Amino acid sequence: MDDNNTALAVENLATYFFLEEGVAKAVDGISFKVKKGRTFARVGESGCGKSVTALSIMRLIPDPPGRIVAGKIVFDGTDLLVLDEKQMRHVRGNKIAMIFQEPMTSLNPVYTVGSQIVEAVKLHQGKSDSKAWSDAVRMLERVGIADPARRAREYPHQMSGGMRQRVMIAMAVSCKPDVLIADEPTTALDVTIQAQILDLLDELQAQNNMSILLITHDLGVVAERGDDIAVMYASKIVEKAESGPFFAEPVHPYSQGLLKSLPQLNLSPKRLSTIAGTVPEPLHFPTGCKFHPRCSTGRNDKRCQTTEPQLRNVGHGRQVACWHAPGYETNEERAEYESKYGKRQ
Repeated sequence: MDDNNTALAVENLATYFFLEEGVAKAVDGISFKVKKGRTFARVGESGCGKSVTALSIMRLIPDPPGRIVAGKIVFDGTDLLVLDEKQMRHVRGNKIAMIFQEPMTSLNPVYTVGSQIVEAVKLHQGKSDSKAWSDAVRMLERVGIADPARRAREYPHQMSGGMRQRVMIAMAVSCKPDVLIADEPTTALDVTIQAQILDLLDELQAQNNMSILLITHDLGVVAERGDDIAVMYASKIVEKAESGPFFAEPVHPYSQGLLKSLPQLNLSPKRLSTIAGTVPEPLHFPTGCKFHPRCSTGRNDKRCQTTEPQLRNVGHGRQVACWHAPGYETNEERAEYESKYGKRQ
């Protein structure tokens, strides 16, 4: 891909947490690119490393116990990991903004919501108090908050969870960032407001050629809004593809399981499909493919149990990490496997 079309590039990022019990490898060697003006969606169960990736990009990993131990995060030709905190503050909230998953813990309880938006606008755009306040009220109105002039003078505890979430969104987009990281941006919102917020993000994206890194469990939102998709499982990306091909034919068994678990519209009642087991804890990842204990094929395959597959191109712009994906295994690897364990069934 042409680097001129890349807004943000993450290369071999590894973020570990050093605990008394051991080292938790929350994110372990992932790479992806977010294209300008497009939405890159990241999906997967809780505990797969999606939010840790976002916090790593923003340089907000608590140290101790967390630390980014390897990789690059390249934005506007600069590796963000080499910037000092003062330089990073110029990027954070201005060039790259984030909608946090928990608005109550992200908003300061002793300041009005309007003053918190004003602070960001004044810091990064150098506007006067009156102009910044006008911008804050206008942004609250755009995210669907009624009587925004009054609400701007209220404190976070005076608002519902959905309203606090909309305040977070208003704060994140107030400086018109080049890249917006949206971590479950519509979780606390009802369906009507959710649609309004997503439409607003689409509008801002079109106006400013803004790139969006969307983290969500809602595959319906991903199908409608995502351009490119990465599936994360247990600290790794296991599949990357454009939205259309991904939903038409997911390749990795975990991706297939996620889509099969979605409710289907039909006339007869049907039990929802589930993926057996749970995401393993970072302190106790299994050997080989991390998904193999939950995979109907991998749990009986020696290679899946012992050798971890790496993300590879399998054609048509798709990447996958699975020994059983079509086009993944080389002839040499297949011959080596069969010499050890016999011909695959």
